[in-house]
Amino acid sequence: MSQRVVFITGGSRGIGAACARRFAAGGDRVVLGYRQAHTQAQALAEELGGWAVRCDVTDPVQVQKTVDNVLDKFCQLDILICNAGVAQQKLFGDLTDADWRHIFAVNVDGVFHTIRAALPHFIHRKAGRIITMASMWGQVGASCEAAYSAP
Repeated sequence: MSQRVVFITGGSRGIGAACARRFAAGGDRVVLGYRQAHTQAQALAEELGGWAVRCDVTDPVQVQKTVDNVLDKFCQLDILICNAGVAQQKLFGDLTDADWRHIFAVNVDGVFHTIRAALPHFIHRKAGRIITMASMWGQVGASCEAAYSAP
């Protein structure tokens, strides 16, 4: 059986990096999607023998190109982990329209864009796994994080 290929959005640090380490320890090939943390993503990719690729999940064209590049490079994608997310600590009354849209663009639209890009491959292969990360604040809410808790 060939190695599984795992694409993790928000894979350069935190939960995404922990997932990458775990999958790599199990013998899987990891692709680390990142938006800004280039140095961290590259260092982690070198540590794990993985591949770091800049991918802003708010941009559907960029996401599609990234998934296509993963498929071109590895000829497969087995597991997609939608982990990219942002939070902003502000009182609800202090949130701007731009704050609200940015949080939803990453935390909701980003998941949609990424799954939509990978799904045709999974359907064609009749195989694949999609894991979406969420915060406990989505269940109970959090002070000063109304927008983050909403999705």
